[in-house]
Amino acid sequence: MKTKLYHWWQQIRSSFWFVPAVLVLDAVALAIVLITADTLVDPQIVKRWPLFFGAGAAGARGLLTTVASSMITVAGVVFSITIVALALTSSQYTSRVLRNFMRDRINQWVLGVFVGIFAYCLVVLRTIRGGDEGTFVPALAVLAGLILAFVGIAFLIHFIHHISMSIQASSILAAVAQDAIVAVDHLFPQELGENTDGAADEEGDGDMAMFLAERTWSAIPAQQTGYIETIDRNALLTLARDRGTILRMERGIGEFAIEGAPLVSASGSDGVDDDMTAKLNAAYLIGRQRSVEQDAVFGIRQIVDIALKALSPGINDTTTAVMCVDYLTAILARLSARRIASSFILDQGKLRVIARCPSFDSLLAEAFDQIRQNAEGNVAVLTHLLQSLEIIAGQTTTTRRRQALSKQADLMTTTARGSINSAHDRAEIEASLARLAHILKDPFQEHASP
Repeated sequence: MKTKLYHWWQQIRSSFWFVPAVLVLDAVALAIVLITADTLVDPQIVKRWPLFFGAGAAGARGLLTTVASSMITVAGVVFSITIVALALTSSQYTSRVLRNFMRDRINQWVLGVFVGIFAYCLVVLRTIRGGDEGTFVPALAVLAGLILAFVGIAFLIHFIHHISMSIQASSILAAVAQDAIVAVDHLFPQELGENTDGAADEEGDGDMAMFLAERTWSAIPAQQTGYIETIDRNALLTLARDRGTILRMERGIGEFAIEGAPLVSASGSDGVDDDMTAKLNAAYLIGRQRSVEQDAVFGIRQIVDIALKALSPGINDTTTAVMCVDYLTAILARLSARRIASSFILDQGKLRVIARCPSFDSLLAEAFDQIRQNAEGNVAVLTHLLQSLEIIAGQTTTTRRRQALSKQADLMTTTARGSINSAHDRAEIEASLARLAHILKDPFQEHASP
């Protein structure tokens, strides 16, 4: 339940309406407070400062009406600019990065400030009286409205600068990569020991898998269709312990679940009933799109999509593709020093849950396979891919991970040799391969670029 509540709270905070709604409520509260304060202020104090508080009822109405109409007009312009930026980003890069624009705090604050000032002016306007009904001009509130108008101008200037920067490829890639790195740090917090070899854990997993293959499993179907956004592992562990069973995830975070298809399998219990099916489905949060909070692979996927768009014949933007490879390298280099937990989750020494966890091999393939396949004949991208493997290899000390890097290098070599005809370009590729082979052979040695 805590996992779902946290995810829902993150969804609310990242929605486009939350911050503007809060700012509107704050603006209304500020208006009420200042109007109340005006009723308590000595009128003689107001008369001493005519430059600030000298507007009469008509002047105050005119000022606040002008500010209110201007702010709501600018809010419409800001919203229109945001929509244009979203459309441009979707067509130029990929629609999967639109969520980052929706979550952008500056965009939310700018829209919220303008709508909030509009709401503030409406509340203050309602209290201004003049003529036969008795004169009341909330001088403090009117002055605050003027100050808020200048604040709105400052926010508009900053918004124009921010939106022009945020639609650039470098800014988009940096934001996506930062989200992915945060997810890596959260999901894989434990660093590898200097002499730790990940092969030992994987061999143990293999022995456990052979043991489990002999067991009988009962499939538990998904009750809805969509992408798995979060999984409450504690709920699965508690249910497995209470039922005396072993639960095996058939679909993991980021994967697509289909209603009626197996979501979880159970073994060792008296049987699967409706209550167990309902509780297992309740542990899964299934939605329309993937989320990077618990799905580091999705962060990689977004960068790969941008690279594929850049390599498409219609765009042919090699520079953006190279930038994508750089950020993928940063993510994988960070990941190469982290221990990826075993899929087998124990409770007091007993196996309870078999999770679906990404491996270093699968993450490496997710990052580089499609870029390599679409970069045939592109010397700059292929060379940069090999240089990226050099950097990652320099951070990798485990045997299995070096083997995965070696396999990826072989695939890149095949692609390069089959699509590059220039002798000079082939020599550059071969030089990169030689450096990579040397690093993979001795990862602890310092390697200088020739």
